[in-house]
Amino acid sequence: MTATQDGSGLGGAGQHQDGADHGLAEFGYSQSLDRSIGKFASFAAGISYISILTGTFQLFYFGLQFGGPAYWWSWPMVFVGQLMIALCFAELAGRYPVAGSVYNWAKRLAGPATSWLAGWMMFTASVVTLAAVVLAYQVTLPKIWSGFQLVGDGNGASFGISAVIWGAILIVFTTLVNAFGVKLMTRINSAGVFIELIAAVLLVVLLGINIVRPPTVLFDTQGLGATHPGGYLGAFLIAALASAYVMYGFDTASSLGEETVDPRRTAPSAILRAVIASFVIGGLILMFGILAAPDLGDPRLATAAGGLQLIVLQALGGGVGTVFLVAIIVAVTVCALAVHTAGIRLMFAMARDNALPAGSVLARIDPKRKTPVVPAIVIGVAAVLILVVNIDTPEIFTAVTSVAVIMIYLAYLLVTAPLLLKRLRGEWPEKTATPSGYFSLGRWGLPVNILAVLWGAGMALNLAWPRASVYGEGAVRWIAFIFIGALVLIGLGWFFGKGRHQLGCLPEHMAKQLDIDPTTAGEQA
Repeated sequence: MTATQDGSGLGGAGQHQDGADHGLAEFGYSQSLDRSIGKFASFAAGISYISILTGTFQLFYFGLQFGGPAYWWSWPMVFVGQLMIALCFAELAGRYPVAGSVYNWAKRLAGPATSWLAGWMMFTASVVTLAAVVLAYQVTLPKIWSGFQLVGDGNGASFGISAVIWGAILIVFTTLVNAFGVKLMTRINSAGVFIELIAAVLLVVLLGINIVRPPTVLFDTQGLGATHPGGYLGAFLIAALASAYVMYGFDTASSLGEETVDPRRTAPSAILRAVIASFVIGGLILMFGILAAPDLGDPRLATAAGGLQLIVLQALGGGVGTVFLVAIIVAVTVCALAVHTAGIRLMFAMARDNALPAGSVLARIDPKRKTPVVPAIVIGVAAVLILVVNIDTPEIFTAVTSVAVIMIYLAYLLVTAPLLLKRLRGEWPEKTATPSGYFSLGRWGLPVNILAVLWGAGMALNLAWPRASVYGEGAVRWIAFIFIGALVLIGLGWFFGKGRHQLGCLPEHMAKQLDIDPTTAGEQA
């Protein structure tokens, strides 16, 4: 037996599927993580990262502010585009069920520089995203009980200080859970997702019962395009960011592939179920929320202090509304947990290939917990530091958070674009890496892949466009290009100066008893 050129197999994918490593030796790695994640837990990992309640409630006001009720149509638009990406990812997940999905997929589709950049951008974005998600506590907790406003009255600087304190508390929690082990993480995450899904479905029903206006209101632009240079289309593209900021992270199910039972079958279905369930339930919450709003002209609905939370309290009453606000807190908690977990697996995957400074330390697995503890702590500390910066410069943090989403879209593009090139060259699917009986796009692969690339590039441009209404005035308007440019230069500077010369699977993570050179497999894989 010999390895394929990309290090993806020993005589064909799936050969060791029934073994203790579930085929992981095919990629040159030994099984060091705890493989205990089942079907629902895998699905829960993807859907908790997307987090229906967190995203819809946190960003509803933004969409309404810039697009009016008609902004709702951005939700199905974003879903169709992201579904194209999810379909490509599902196909890759069935072939390469390895930790750090985006990084490892790009590694097998493109050169080492492309894969390293994809991993670097995705990892950095994950840390910033974690810091952004935990700030959602402050938006909801004081509405449940005024005592949750830890500093001042919640206006001005006191809002930001209290948000940072609550965010730091949540990050400490996610760090401890992830350091303890994947079993505890999946139990908490699965329970939280179960609560979130039940609450979301009940919310759809109750909002549906309290509808007070016809569906035609979903075409109401509230005249927001009249003063916009691009007319309503320009206003709508800004409002669409509210949906684009929510519907991503479905690849988390595959990032946990080394800890999932039968990952070649479980991960692809988990990815698709997560994005489809999020679209259906989230779309209904947004639609019925708009239709049930007592007064769509209330200016508070277009502010972070009001938003969809205010509609729920007004339409359902204080008691029932508060119950759903508690469910939102649960959703925020498991969302933060999933984002932290995904970041850890990505850092571990890159460190295992010695593709990060201090790789051997970052890739170390706790012998008892079977989990990478150091990455959990490093990511937690970095996210808290970002929160501290937020106290005095919230407008910069908001801009950087937006840039983090752009970086995730670009990281996705660094997977879908090389995959498309392989299809056009007739090199995909790779015969030696195509296990029979697993998810495949077949003849639909090329059109789906083309749409995925076009969508990813177009949405990344829309997200990065230097709009004063999104990023503010002055140099901060160009922060997407400045921040991402600096990050790419710094990252690739380290990679070409030092990183590429040390690439290779660390000895302690090499697959045992291979009849190929495991160091070469680590470099190629």
